[in-house]
Amino acid sequence: MQLNLEHPDHEFLLRGADGESVRVNERTLTNSFVLSPDRLVEGWPVVEVKAMTPDDLDAVLAMEPEVILLGSGATQAFPPAAVLAHCLRRGVGIETMTNAAAARTFNVLASEGRRVVAAFVLPRQPG
Repeated sequence: MQLNLEHPDHEFLLRGADGESVRVNERTLTNSFVLSPDRLVEGWPVVEVKAMTPDDLDAVLAMEPEVILLGSGATQAFPPAAVLAHCLRRGVGIETMTNAAAARTFNVLASEGRRVVAAFVLPRQPG
């Protein structure tokens, strides 16, 4: 059996994630960030999903996604109802899951050419 290495047709690939860090391409990120298949926005200020406000989604919605994957850390946690309603009023789906599940789902949807944006919540690291 011959194996071929296939390279995705998008710029960013998630290689692993947990509650403390996410591996994007060859970099390990330890602070919250937002990612589309072709854009990485570091320094997203969210550190706690349950404390999110609708305004926290501005950077995410600016990428014009059809679906948002909200990586809530090591365990699944849901944002306040106002955050979910903010997306739904704009016709944008939002799914909350662990960071590991969000990374796997992002790769699948990005490889299908979907307009997916993943927002990963990580605890703030010093420095």
